[in-house]
Amino acid sequence: MDLVALEEIRRLKYRYLRCVDLKLWDEFAAVFTEDAVAEYDAPVLNKVLRLEGRDAIVDYMRSNLGPDKTSTHTAGCPEIDIDGDRATGVWSLDDTIILHEHNLLIRGAAFYHDTYRRQADGTWLVEQTGHRRTYEYTVSLDDAPSLKFTTSH
Repeated sequence: MDLVALEEIRRLKYRYLRCVDLKLWDEFAAVFTEDAVAEYDAPVLNKVLRLEGRDAIVDYMRSNLGPDKTSTHTAGCPEIDIDGDRATGVWSLDDTIILHEHNLLIRGAAFYHDTYRRQADGTWLVEQTGHRRTYEYTVSLDDAPSLKFTTSH
């Protein structure tokens, strides 16, 4: 197995997650191929979101996980298979999103299924990503009046 490629793909996924949580949209865009596709299971919306193209993915995230929302996404336990200039990965996801405007907390877990493509310059980019939830729950923060969140945003 190509251990250098393996580490580059791990770093790519970690960058993806960090950029979402820190709202670094230009850097987030740089993890995707131009023709990337994302499918995110969203039980809270009662649908699977399908986004086609890097711009659509970034625009959706910018609009729906903007500065008025706090999020943490952690992925681990990767199962990555590399075949030349293509690779696939399955990652466990644990995430929390706080919708301050709605006083709502969303918590859940899922498994990401990704496809990666090595570019001519040797860098790896996300070609397809998406997750299917194993569970998700919501909690109204109105139900916990003494609960307070401190964030850097």
